[in-house]
Amino acid sequence: MSYELQMKLKENPLYIRYLREHSIWYKKLIRNPSSFSEFREEMRENYHLRPTDKINKALDAFTIFSNLMNNMV
Repeated sequence: MSYELQMKLKENPLYIRYLREHSIWYKKLIRNPSSFSEFREEMRENYHLRPTDKINKALDAFTIFSNLMNNMV
């Protein structure tokens, strides 16, 4: 694995965690370091870190808050 790729992985603890949980990525990244973007996207999708996931989370929180306020009245 290239030094640059190792440094990218070490910068983010979530990358290390995902690598440990899905060890097939070690082999993929060693053989093809350019697949890092695929790795990053899969990790974001799996941990719900995409912008759409964050928006959905905020909307869910707003809906819960709205329901609580409606039930209090």
